[in-house]
Amino acid sequence: MSLAVLKSRALAGMNAPQVTVEVHLANGLPGFAIVGLPEAEVKEAKDRVRAALLNNHFEFPNRRIVVNLAPADLPKESGRFDLPIALGILAASGQIPADDLDHYEYAGELSLSGALRPIRGALAMAYAIQRSSDRQRGFIIPQDNADEAALVQDACIYPAGSLLEVCAHFAAVDPDARLARHSASAPPIDAAPRYPDFSEVKGQLQVKRALEIAAAGRHSVLMVGPPGAGKSMLAARLPGILPPMTEQQALESAALQSVNGAFAVSRWKQRPYRAPHHTASAAALVGGGSIPRPGEISLAHQGVLFLDELPEFDRRVLEVLREPLESGRITISRAARQAEFPAGFQLIAAMNPCPCGYFGHAGGACRCSPDIVARYQGKISGPLLDRIDMQIPVAALKHEDLRHSAAGEPSSAIAERVALAFARQLQRQDSVNSLLTPNGIDTHCRPDDSGAQLLSHAMNRLNWSARAYHRVLKLARTIADLADAQIVAAAHVAEAIQLRRALREP
Repeated sequence: MSLAVLKSRALAGMNAPQVTVEVHLANGLPGFAIVGLPEAEVKEAKDRVRAALLNNHFEFPNRRIVVNLAPADLPKESGRFDLPIALGILAASGQIPADDLDHYEYAGELSLSGALRPIRGALAMAYAIQRSSDRQRGFIIPQDNADEAALVQDACIYPAGSLLEVCAHFAAVDPDARLARHSASAPPIDAAPRYPDFSEVKGQLQVKRALEIAAAGRHSVLMVGPPGAGKSMLAARLPGILPPMTEQQALESAALQSVNGAFAVSRWKQRPYRAPHHTASAAALVGGGSIPRPGEISLAHQGVLFLDELPEFDRRVLEVLREPLESGRITISRAARQAEFPAGFQLIAAMNPCPCGYFGHAGGACRCSPDIVARYQGKISGPLLDRIDMQIPVAALKHEDLRHSAAGEPSSAIAERVALAFARQLQRQDSVNSLLTPNGIDTHCRPDDSGAQLLSHAMNRLNWSARAYHRVLKLARTIADLADAQIVAAAHVAEAIQLRRALREP
């Protein structure tokens, strides 16, 4: 026959819509055309496919070849369509049987020798196939992507190392000569992800307590302290006390990493920890590009986004965090493209109190004028600060404490308390406290009379907004959950108020 039809997948945001690859051989002047809104990488498939077929001793048809990637309005990029295009040419020219082509989907980039190279987004594509009506259809992909794609439960993954192996699969009469389905148990997954441990941090008991509360309720934190106080060290250890990821959470996180080409099977079910440099642009933080890709806030989904030296970020860059902090999602709009990515990250930020870093230090080393301090702290807008649940000071340790302090409490002990508090939240309201709606706050975070009076007094004295009021109540609820208390008492409210202290004014 002169027409072959195969199925593949594109990437549109986090989704992987199905693409129909139609290959037609016609009479006329020899030519090779690819239509269907292909990007430059797809157009270059003509040369890769031609070389791969000839180097594997197949005949390249001396006819007019038209490849259509449908739907035409869906952008197609990368080299993942090389494999289905090559198979379509071979099937349309009668060089391989076409009977079983419709039982599979295909993705893979061809080298000039015919070897299959790994592609970006294999897990996202396997996840999309599994959720579609064609979930029983096999997925033939490069060998190097097999472990990643097999993380999707019950996915029918058939890895191949070269174009010849795929062709032999369709030409084989003996079932043993066909491609073998990849086993989901094959990836070398570490069942207990390893993180830096809190036992390595000496002192800083109040900050550790604050981070424990943050982990239990998934609250955002701003740490303010002089250089060398341990802010970065503390932030790096937060993922180690977060509750274990569920299968669904791990798939979402891994799919985002896969779309960006940065996923490793060894990090399966490991909480992401992203720490972009303060020179990062807004597009690097939220994502972007002509074909939108996820940025740092989406790559930190279900994990921690650490922003060190917060005032050194461009203010316009920081302002893009305001909506994702509230909604947990980010929509990237371009002239002809729109993509939505999840952005359920936990924000941990750190900053110095002034440009030199020693404002309020016990040694009195700061020489910054009040205007300089105010200007430095003013780089962070009030609306952004209002969205950060906890603003805590991190004091510098004395030399005696560094020399004589014993090892701190291990992360495993803290994680046990966090897991218990987390389970209480899910049992009570089926969500973490930081995601409670106003109705949920009224139902589950209502303090007793003395707690309500204390909070009212703090609101009037500190001139807090309604958002701050709700965030203090959610903090107090988390503190009560850690104490296994049914009622939010005055002591819980008092600690929550203390954890939301504003930056120290000059």
